Amino acid sequence: MSEQNAEQRAEAVGVHRIEFSVDWPPGHVAAYLVDCAEPILFDAGMAGESAHDELVAALAEHDYEVADIEHLVVTHPHVDHIGQVPAIVEAADPEVYAPEGVGERFERDVDDLAETVERNATAAGLRGEYLEDAIEMSVESLERDGSLLDPDYVDHWVDGGTDVDIGPISFETTHTPGHQADHLVFLAAFDGERRLFAGDTALGTFRPVAMHTGFDDGFDDAIDAYYTALDRLGELTVDRVYPGHGPVHTEFQEAIADDVESLDHLLERTEAMLDDDDKTAVDVAFERNGDRDIRYLVIETTSALAKLDRDGRADSTLTDGVRHFTRA
Repeated sequence: MSEQNAEQRAEAVGVHRIEFSVDWPPGHVAAYLVDCAEPILFDAGMAGESAHDELVAALAEHDYEVADIEHLVVTHPHVDHIGQVPAIVEAADPEVYAPEGVGERFERDVDDLAETVERNATAAGLRGEYLEDAIEMSVESLERDGSLLDPDYVDHWVDGGTDVDIGPISFETTHTPGHQADHLVFLAAFDGERRLFAGDTALGTFRPVAMHTGFDDGFDDAIDAYYTALDRLGELTVDRVYPGHGPVHTEFQEAIADDVESLDHLLERTEAMLDDDDKTAVDVAFERNGDRDIRYLVIETTSALAKLDRDGRADSTLTDGVRHFTRA
């Protein structure tokens, strides 16, 4: 960045969207460059060389290089949001901010995780290669994401519900679990608007799957956690939303209402699929499947059934390690 450009940006604040290609709908993930005296990047896009090329090209459109990033903020530790963290840290050595809890999560013992996922996925009704895939996916995600967002990179572990100064801007933070257990959103007022860097919340186009902790312990709290997140978001005053997927929008409260309705519908539809015959989470997920990825639907369906059971809307029995559900 030239000295002249740096001087021009000392007073100005703008936001530039950076898109990375991904292989699942809607085909992209977005990061956001806050163009100010100390440039801030919210999220770090997908992993891989092509994603790095997309980052470099997008920054260049705004007369930036990767080395110009002074602050890097992570909303949640999914691969499409932390993929370029190592490259950015190497090139720019920025101050890195990440949600409190991620560091401890990445210290998870791999063998214990594998055993836990095997138990919980078996209870959901997974068998054979599906079960093996669930275990492998969980272990690989832990190892991959823990290397991309190495806790040694992180300068500031951010606790939701606190204010944090990032460069010249003060942000309010809110813990928004459900899609991912440690998810944070960041809200700041500048240029006459209250702007929310929302990660995978308030997308406006669809509700992200309730993955929360995957098949690790805590999966059964995913739906309640998601409702809690939406309640917290609903209390915020937001003029403009910068989401991880879908377009930037100004329909914040409408997006939250749509997500609440979507969760309600998930529970209602899941309950309606139950009858007097025993069904596993896998049975219900296959009925829901359509053209979507069954791996993530099984996780969300397992969490939905756990909530229905806890709320007295379903009955369950555990037989030979497999949990079966019927209508209450």
